[in-house]
Amino acid sequence: MQVRFSATRCAKLALPVLMAALPYAAFAQSTAGLPAFNTSPGPNGGTTYSLSVQTMLLLTMLSFLPAMVLMMTSFTRIIIVLSLLRQALGTTSTPPNQVLVGLALFLSLFVMSPVLDRAYNDAYKPFSDGTITMDQAVTRGVTPFKQFMIRQTREADLALFAKISKAPPMNGPEDVPLSLLVPSFVTSELKTGFQIGFTIFIPFLIIDMVVASVLMSMGMMMVSPTTISLPFKLMLFVLVDGWQLLIGSLAQSFVS
Repeated sequence: MQVRFSATRCAKLALPVLMAALPYAAFAQSTAGLPAFNTSPGPNGGTTYSLSVQTMLLLTMLSFLPAMVLMMTSFTRIIIVLSLLRQALGTTSTPPNQVLVGLALFLSLFVMSPVLDRAYNDAYKPFSDGTITMDQAVTRGVTPFKQFMIRQTREADLALFAKISKAPPMNGPEDVPLSLLVPSFVTSELKTGFQIGFTIFIPFLIIDMVVASVLMSMGMMMVSPTTISLPFKLMLFVLVDGWQLLIGSLAQSFVS
C-alpha cells in the first residue's frame, strides 16, 4: 500500500505544537517593538548580538512542547505496553528502543487522527483563513484533546488531583482545566498500561515456570530457564499472531 504525505498531513502533525505555541506567539506579538536580535557596538569596531528576553522565553517554552504533546496523547499507554511485552518475551534489546518508540509514535498518530483532524478543521484552518481570532483558535484546538483525555481518564484519578489542588466545583467536563486534566490522564494511562502488561505477562510466565520445572526435574540446575523458554515464547507469540492481536487491542482500547 502506497502512503503519500501531503502538506495538509504535515500541518495536522504540527497542529498540537502550533496550538500550544499560540499563547507565547501572542506574547511575542505584544512586544513587537522589540527585535528578536539586539545589536550593540563591540570593542575594536565590532558588533555584539544578543537575544531579547521575549525570544529566550519563547524558545524555552518550545523546548517543553514535545513532552506536553506526548503526555496529551495515547503514546504513554502504547510505549508502556510494548516495553512490558519485550520484558515478558525475555528479549532485552529486541526489538530495539528505536523501533519501539517509532512504532508507538506512528500508532499514536493513527489513534489520534480523528482528534487531529477535528482540531485542524475547527481551529487551525479557520485561524489561517482569518475567520476566527487567536483566542478562539486556542479554545477550539484544545477542546478535542480535552475530550479525548476525559474519555480515557478515571473519575478516581480526576477526583484525587481535584482534591489535592482544592479545585472549585465544576459543572461539566468542559470546565476541567488542563493543569488538572493532564496529570489525571497520565496517571490513568499508567494504570491502564500496567494492567494490559499484566495480562501479557501471564502466558509467558507460565512457559517460564513449566520450563524451569522440567529442567529441575531433569537435574539440569545449571541451565538457564530463560534461554530454553525463549524459543517457545517466540513460537507461541508468532502462532497466535501476537503483533496483530496486541496492536489491534491497543487501538481498540482507545475507541471503547
